[in-house]
Amino acid sequence: EKLRISEPSNAYDFGQIINAVNTSKDKAACADLLTITDPKKLPVLLSNKLEGESFLIFIQSLEYYVVGKDPGLVYQHLFYLSKAERFKVVLALLSKNEKEQVQQLFDVLAENRNNQYSLEDLESLKKVYEL
Repeated sequence: EKLRISEPSNAYDFGQIINAVNTSKDKAACADLLTITDPKKLPVLLSNKLEGESFLIFIQSLEYYVVGKDPGLVYQHLFYLSKAERFKVVLALLSKNEKEQVQQLFDVLAENRNNQYSLEDLESLKKVYEL
């Protein structure tokens, strides 16, 4: 059964949806969530709850479902995700393979660039992601 996603109004709602997405490994539902969530709200909605598992499903969902339709939105999500409270901790714990997945998303962003971000923007964000 496909998860029905509605816009989360607070960190608790967002956390509940993320837990359901992680349990079902439903990347399409995660993509729906990220599509209706204002990227600027991401650090507040994540609160101090960012984990490696949810970080990776975000990356995969953005790559598989969102980047082809809206690279600007993906850039915004990556930008605000890097402002989340546990971002540096999660980044430090990524395996080589997981880091390669993040690199892959940045590569696709570079190929699908639109006027919402420059290559310079992308390069400086890659440094934040330690790529």
